[in-house]
Amino acid sequence: MSGQEAALLAQARAWLRQDPDPETRDELAGLITRAGSGDEAALADLDDRFSTRLAFGTAGLRGEIAAGSNRMNRVLVAQAAAGFAAYLHEKATPGTAPTVVIGYDGRKNSRVFAKDSAEIFAGAGLRAVLLPRLLPTPVLAFAVRHLGADAGVMVTASHNPPNDNGYKVYLGGADQGSQIVSPADAEIAAHIQRVADRGDALAIPRSESYETAGEDVVDAYVAATAAVAPAPVGTAGLRWVYTAMHGVGWETCSRIIGEAGYPAPWTVSEQRDPDPTFRTVSFPNPEEPGAMDLAFAKARTLGAELVIANDPDADRLAVGIPDETAEGGWRRLTGNEVGLLLGWRAARAATADGPAAPGTSLACSLVSSPALGAVAERYGLDFHETLTGFKWISRAPGIAFGYEEALGYLVNPDTVRDKDGISAAVALLGLAAQARAREATLADLLEEIAAEVGHFASGQVSIRVEDVAVIGRIMAALRQDPPTAFGEIAISSSEDLLVATSGAPAGDVLRYRLSDGSRVIVRPSGTEPKLKVYIDARADSGAAARDAVAALDAAIRDLLARLG
Repeated sequence: MSGQEAALLAQARAWLRQDPDPETRDELAGLITRAGSGDEAALADLDDRFSTRLAFGTAGLRGEIAAGSNRMNRVLVAQAAAGFAAYLHEKATPGTAPTVVIGYDGRKNSRVFAKDSAEIFAGAGLRAVLLPRLLPTPVLAFAVRHLGADAGVMVTASHNPPNDNGYKVYLGGADQGSQIVSPADAEIAAHIQRVADRGDALAIPRSESYETAGEDVVDAYVAATAAVAPAPVGTAGLRWVYTAMHGVGWETCSRIIGEAGYPAPWTVSEQRDPDPTFRTVSFPNPEEPGAMDLAFAKARTLGAELVIANDPDADRLAVGIPDETAEGGWRRLTGNEVGLLLGWRAARAATADGPAAPGTSLACSLVSSPALGAVAERYGLDFHETLTGFKWISRAPGIAFGYEEALGYLVNPDTVRDKDGISAAVALLGLAAQARAREATLADLLEEIAAEVGHFASGQVSIRVEDVAVIGRIMAALRQDPPTAFGEIAISSSEDLLVATSGAPAGDVLRYRLSDGSRVIVRPSGTEPKLKVYIDARADSGAAARDAVAALDAAIRDLLARLG
């Protein structure tokens, strides 16, 4: 056995000694035994688990549940909680005890990780408040502000595969309950590393003196969210289908729907209740092909007018509408279409009694459709484009509404400074009911908005790679030898956001503006080994905009094939 292999085994054994979880401990012990006998696959597995740490960043932690520093487990969570507690003490006014709220969803080990965190926060002298039961992520984001907390932690992996979990961090005070951004992520990560370097998670002080929040916190979220869009005239008889995608959305959503005055939906019973195995879907993300098939089937059978889906932690919203041209007669609206509907709603509300207050704004990520900017211009509102991630959108000055094309929407910034799939669902139901009262549909609303601001269409080219270095080479090639056209369409200007001008978002992003008014954005994915290209077109008709997107899609795929 080489010295490197011996060191790896020693590292694994040290981890084993501090692991309080029988499942991951037994798993790791078996792996160590096999690796010690020379099993190459076991050695490679150990190397993958221990050669690095699961990185703590602005999205917190997220990864597969298993033993090792590069996995999600009780050791890693304990280190994260202790490090975060140290960070909060460091930032607190001397002599005060920071308050942190902890929430959790229905995934495997979510409650275990949340309880571990509460005990460690309490052991560190923080006021720790554990939410009363498994709940949607937006309830945690709400609770941070509602309770005047200094911070919040949500244990969830959102729409990731079943065996993943995660640790999402929020800050109160001046951050208003938004997710963390730089430099807080690096400062927290440094504290976590110092805890990890001590090498004994079992020695981290714990206390059971944490609080459990009362149902009044949930009641307050329900009341605030129902008030987003009380049922208008025309709601009675609305036929719709809801799916929670095996997550935690239904209980809270059903209460809000009732309080707001909307008729109860038909539910996809197979997906209504929390199930950490997500047994009916290969990937519990409503964006994925097939994820909404059961909902669409029920809608066809029962003659529904609308389908609404939340992802497993209910911070995202997907919407389905009847469409005779789509396979099966139903289609999911794109994130940009829902963002346009909700942004138009917010703009009209902000200007209902005259010009909006100065600084009132709409915001979206820079890869979302420019249609929202056209709405802002039409209604005299400010408009902000941010880097991808709701942590940036939620911080837009004067925000009245914000969204990202990946199904995230913020419709009630005064109460929740994060994407919220439940409040967005209520707002969408309100739009659908108002349209229904005059015998119109959401599809009709999209046409009406297009008549106001122009016809937009969007597309995306996503290239998955085995070697992430390929992505770096393509981005470098685009910078070293910039394209002058995509197909027949000339590039009129380009921006490299690595060297963004003052006031513009900065990141590994290339943005091209084309002679026909179209836009192309190229960036590496922040979460997967993918290169993503976003295409947006504007034209005199919806068909012409869609044709422009299709032509650009073909040209971009050809270019990437040559570069890759």
